[in-house]
This record gives sequence, C-alpha cells and structure tokens, in this order.
Amino acid sequence: MIKIRMFAPLLGLLVLAACEDAFNVEDFNNEGLETLLDNPSRSGIGAAATGLLITVRDEFDDRNGYVSLLGILGRESYNFDGSDPRFITEMLEGDLNPSSPAFGGNLWGERYANIRTGAIILGAVEAISDAELSPEEKEATRGYAKTMMAHELLLVVNAHDANGAVIDVPTDPSVSPGPIVTKTEVLDRIEQWLDEAADHLSDGGAAFPFTLSSGFTGFDTPPTFREFNRALAARVNIYTEDYGEALDDLEESFLDLGAPLDLGVYVVFGSTPGDEPNDLYDPGSSPDIVAHPSLVTDAQSNGLGEIDLRAQRKLRSVTSQTQGGITTDVAFNIYAELTAPIPFIRNEELILLRAEANIGEGAINLAASDLNFLRQESGGLDERTDLNAGNIEDELLYNRRYSLMFEGGHRWIDARRFGRLDELPLDTPNSQVNSAFPIPEAECLARGLEASLGGACQ
Repeated sequence: MIKIRMFAPLLGLLVLAACEDAFNVEDFNNEGLETLLDNPSRSGIGAAATGLLITVRDEFDDRNGYVSLLGILGRESYNFDGSDPRFITEMLEGDLNPSSPAFGGNLWGERYANIRTGAIILGAVEAISDAELSPEEKEATRGYAKTMMAHELLLVVNAHDANGAVIDVPTDPSVSPGPIVTKTEVLDRIEQWLDEAADHLSDGGAAFPFTLSSGFTGFDTPPTFREFNRALAARVNIYTEDYGEALDDLEESFLDLGAPLDLGVYVVFGSTPGDEPNDLYDPGSSPDIVAHPSLVTDAQSNGLGEIDLRAQRKLRSVTSQTQGGITTDVAFNIYAELTAPIPFIRNEELILLRAEANIGEGAINLAASDLNFLRQESGGLDERTDLNAGNIEDELLYNRRYSLMFEGGHRWIDARRFGRLDELPLDTPNSQVNSAFPIPEAECLARGLEASLGGACQ
C-alpha cells in the first residue's frame, strides 16, 4: 500500500491518496489525475473512480479518524493510548485546537482530496469520446462521482457543523477554491449533488464501466447504486428537517422490513499484504479503544431482565482501566476482526430515518411501529404501547444510540441536532462537550485569517 496523506490547505495542494491493494488498480497519483484531464481514457477514469473509493476509507478507520473522534465527542468511546494524552485533554477536556492536525484540525484534507478527484472524473467524462465511453456509461460515472463527492462533503459538515466548509473545489490545484460558506449552503450543495446523481444513475444503463469494492455487493449497478444514493439523500433531508422529501427518498432506497438489518453499503478492509486492515480492531483484555460505561448502564432490559441485545452484541467486558481520571471495563465487539467492515449506511438506519421523518410529519403511530420493530428485532426488548408525541423523541434517540453505536458519530451528531449536547456525560471535573471541529488553522491562514479554538476563521 502506497498512501499519501495530505493535510495541507485547499489553497495549497489537494492530492489523491494513491494505493495499490486488493482493488488491483494502477498507482493513480496526483500526476495521473492531471494527465486524466488532458488525456481522458476509459482505463484512467476507471482507475480514478476506484482510487476515490480507496481514499474514502482512509479516515474512516483511523484511530484519529471520523468514527473514533466523533465517538469520543459523543461519549460512545475513549482512546486510552497512553502515548498521546490529547485523546482526553483535547477531545474531552479542552477546546478543539485547529492547529492540531491529528485532533482538532482533522477530518478535512482527505475529504477534499476525494472531492477534487470526483471533480476531475467529471471533467474527464465530459472530454472523453462516446466511442471510448458510451453515453450511458458516462451517465453512470457522473452519478457515481457526484454521490461519492456528496458523501465526502457530508462528512466534512458533520464534523464542522456551524463553522461551515468549502463547496467549490477546482480541478486545478493552482486555482483558489471558493470561500468557506455556511452549513446551510453546504447541505444545499450536498442535496444538489445527490439529486443530480440520482438523475444520472437513472440514465446510466445496467453496469458501471469500472468495478466497485465488495462493500457495494448488491449495490454495484447504476440502478442499485441509486438506492444507496437515495438512502444518503434521506439522511441529509432528515438533517435539514425536510421530512416529506426524506420519506420520498426512503421509498426509492433499499429500506425493507423483511431484509436483514445489516443490509447496506460498507467500507471494506483486508488483511493480506498490501491491503489495509481496519485499525478500529483492538482485541485483548486491555485495548486502547474502549467504550463509555454508560452504554451498559443506560441499556434497557426486557421483561426477563435481559439487557438490550444490541448492547450484548456490540460490547464486551475487559480488564478495568483508568486513564486521565476516567475508568471503564467495557470495550467494543463491533469491529471484531481486521477485516470488519464499517457501514456507509444500512437498513437499520433507514428504518430509524423513516421513524424520525414520520415524527416530523406528526405520524406518531407510524413512527412507533418502526421503533417497536427495532426494539424487538434488534434489541430483544418488549414492545412499547405508551409512545406518544411527548415521549417518542426520547425513544427515537435511544434506538439510534444502540442501533448505530460507534458506526459514524451518530450520537454526537444527534445530540447536537436535538439540542441535547448538555445531556452527554462529563467524565472529569475538567470535561466539556465540543459542538464542532474548528476550521483547520492552515485553511484560515491561507485566507489571511486567524484560526480560533473550536470555531470558524476570524
């Protein structure tokens, strides 16, 4: 695996992380991308499309990556790595530092490298002849690229929230990108890309002109990939409280009460030489990545006294450890092997999104039906017959917490969305809850501005 990590400002260089792994693609580095714009080819577009997928996973599984850091902020997880106290002093007790690339200044550079790659793919598709890439194949490729660009931008705004993000990323690294804009503008651009992508995919024929990873099994043709696209769109519409649109998107997604709850699209990993394992795999009785003990103490029980099956499946007991005044004897069983995948989105989340949309539309009985389905099918809990407009939000958030545990920062994002950050536990006298990652210092300096702790450029 050859991996180039880039955390430089957008006004500097954004590069594609180049890899050679189980995808068996060429080393398609930054120079290759520039060549692709000038001399587009079928093989080059395919290699760039596959390289985009490889880079998606780079920050998902890192111990300083998206799942881990958002899990810490949402009081799902800790990292007891004794060699770096910032997992506690910055992530739990301090303001997030924009000059700290592995912590407060994180979750930015690689996402924009991928967005730029998507833009280059789109430019190459425009330039290539119909003889080399058919009109249907061009539409399929546009739909794929815009969907993945939207996903990457969603990760950026999920992390940086009200501090905003950049939405205009040029293909030429010497050209300055657009300004840092508001969260609302970012979400609007994400919706635009997803909707445009859905239209492209509808006209994209029966197959992509490149191969997707095994994480897209069942969603690796333009029509089935469109179901994934609509699932992401439903998530975004829930975030923007556009509940009617969310319900429409879910109708076109892969939501299915009769299908496995784990049906979905995944980031995949490998354990063979040259491939990338899942770094969240942390076995043994004294792991660094451990779980917040409240995941056990807050778990509900059924009439037989058995706690929520989701807690039983996803958590395990370990030797009690203390770091920085914090103690836990619980770790995760979610990523139980080096090749354990991480979901982009799966059926269980779609059911929760439908429940939330119906709550927003005032259809409490429909929402209660979906939540009770998950209580019983996923949690092994008893049905609730007392759900009403006054308590169903609590029930929604409880089920989101245990169904989506440590999959992508959902608890932190949900606490922020519902104005409940102050309900997250404070584990030490110095603890605080950060609401957003700051804009990285390099981005602010490149614009002649000053970075601020936890906030936007000043």
